[in-house]
Amino acid sequence: MTSGSAGRRAAGTAAALVGRLTAAGTRSLEHTLGGAERLRVVVLLAAVLALGSADASTVGASATQLRNGLHISNTDIGLLVSVSSIVAAVASLPFGVLADRVRRTWTLAAAIVLWGGAMIWSATVSSFGELLVARLALGGVTAIAGPFIASLVGDYFRASERGRIYGFILAGELMGAGVGFAVTGDIAALSWRAAFVILALPAFVLAWFVARLPEPARGGSEPLIPEGDVPDTDESRGSDDGTAAHQLAREKRIEPHEELVLTQDPRRLGLLAAIRYILRVRTNVVLIFASAFGYYFLAGVQTFGVEFTTHQYGIDQALANLLLLVVGLGAITGVLAGGAIGDLLLRHGILNGRILVAAIAAAGAAVLFLPAILTHSARTAVIYLIFAAFAISAQNPPLDAARLDIMPPLLWGRAEGLRTFLRTAAQALAPLLFGAVSDHVFGGGRSGLQWTFAMMLLPLAGSAYYLFAGLRTYPRDVATAAATAAHTAGRSASPDLRDR
Repeated sequence: MTSGSAGRRAAGTAAALVGRLTAAGTRSLEHTLGGAERLRVVVLLAAVLALGSADASTVGASATQLRNGLHISNTDIGLLVSVSSIVAAVASLPFGVLADRVRRTWTLAAAIVLWGGAMIWSATVSSFGELLVARLALGGVTAIAGPFIASLVGDYFRASERGRIYGFILAGELMGAGVGFAVTGDIAALSWRAAFVILALPAFVLAWFVARLPEPARGGSEPLIPEGDVPDTDESRGSDDGTAAHQLAREKRIEPHEELVLTQDPRRLGLLAAIRYILRVRTNVVLIFASAFGYYFLAGVQTFGVEFTTHQYGIDQALANLLLLVVGLGAITGVLAGGAIGDLLLRHGILNGRILVAAIAAAGAAVLFLPAILTHSARTAVIYLIFAAFAISAQNPPLDAARLDIMPPLLWGRAEGLRTFLRTAAQALAPLLFGAVSDHVFGGGRSGLQWTFAMMLLPLAGSAYYLFAGLRTYPRDVATAAATAAHTAGRSASPDLRDR
């Protein structure tokens, strides 16, 4: 037997093993998520978020190469991410309106095609100014993800399981960040242009699959039922009786805010009227602030995390990328656990369960990140970073599910669009401020990023503060949304409100 044939046989054996493991993993996920159709929806929505986070992380992982190739500073790197986020913030408002009015799957697919084109454009620029313009265009199309995915999750899945489902979808966002840091980041070490091109190619395939998704009925009236379940419960019939949290609020006889109970079709509210209503829901304002502070810190980590770890712990970029991947596993575990625990507490009659999980997780993250930032030992830091990543990620799925519980279904798109606008506006400042504070307040270099990261833990602690405050306002806001659902149930299911 020749060495060539032995090598081919070994490669064939390895490929067969990978194939069997993939098939087994797919079957396991199908069982966990309740069937192939539900798995397809979750994977594709997760892939949309993964594409966005991979792009943002690639900019951070390519920071050194971009600085050398385009002769720019940390402040300029931060500006690249910030301008994209600012445009995304502005664009999220009209996308929120569209999410409540148009066929979401086709519109999302069309935006992903433009998304891929903007990434390729980023790879062809010859100056910092051109790259800045390309990032502006990219920010305009990536804004679609937040409101469209929130609206689709609310209509595809039953309320009692949305926290767990969001956990799987947000795991895709974290995996995308890992791809940006490790895979395209390593490619960027050879060519940052190639990194952007390789990241763009899957966008066109993803768009084709998203366009083939079935459009769900509005208001959560026809969710995808797990295989083997019988759709005979009140909740499976959708918005007629509200969500699981709504039913619990009624059982506990919690009084709604009567002045906020809508008696008209929410779709007939103009954008300004809808915004005024959304901002009068106190828990929603609390969650916007909490989300903005949490994502502010994460945006800084995405942009400068690789550079910080290489300088702080004295390791090369490849090892820094590997370290962040290990930490990412803790984050993925966190999003899966956070959503599931929040749903479990809700099923056991704890109405505040989702907010409570998020508040405890946010507080834990602020505490755990500090020793990781102050130490110079990679071995010591990785332990704290894994648990900190678990905590900061665990808060997002229950919060995403809770936001759907405090809003009428036909306002989900506009509510998420407004939240994305305000959250992203704050988040957009993070890379620029991280870079500027590092360069101009702490003098740049290794210590500059270290003390910048330490100072930026204050907004993360602010996120925990607001979430604990939300424990007081959430029950009545859930009761208000339940009362609105009862008033508008017949209208929300009427044929004239379906997508045409």
